Amino acid sequence: EFAGLVERQWRFACRVAWAVLRQTQDAEDAAQEAFLKIWRAQAWRDLRDERAYVARAVWRAAIDRVRALPTKHMPLRGPAAEDLSPEEIADQAQSPEEIVVAGNWEAAVHRLIDSLPEDLRQPLALSAEMNSREVAAAMGLAEGTVRTRLMRARQMLRDKMAALEERRYAGR
Repeated sequence: EFAGLVERQWRFACRVAWAVLRQTQDAEDAAQEAFLKIWRAQAWRDLRDERAYVARAVWRAAIDRVRALPTKHMPLRGPAAEDLSPEEIADQAQSPEEIVVAGNWEAAVHRLIDSLPEDLRQPLALSAEMNSREVAAAMGLAEGTVRTRLMRARQMLRDKMAALEERRYAGR
């Protein structure tokens, strides 16, 4: 039964951990730690909502891993990403034209997402896999808080993307 749980939820667990850690190996390690804790606690035998339980367990393991990592190992480098303006983010990368021509628009979007404050980026990343109720359960937040953070994150992304588009059409 436990092997079935792991098989059904492994990819989901890795994506939840990746939303926090943004590094594949660390995400896989956090997922393994979470499943090991679930196994040891025998909690997998009486799960009502296995997806929510796994999400919460993996979220906690990933957060514990973030706290244990030295700052230099965190994916974001340089000034705090939330302090960067869209222009500064764009200046660190290729010009918008080069991004589009090279087919790296998706990379620019991911860079913009990474530049969001953590309290907005994490729910946004999780929302790709879960609904707001599930994100709230995983993060230990009220569902209304999650929805507000998602709204703010999406608005910030729209603003940053608009700034990139303006630069693109301004010929910079």
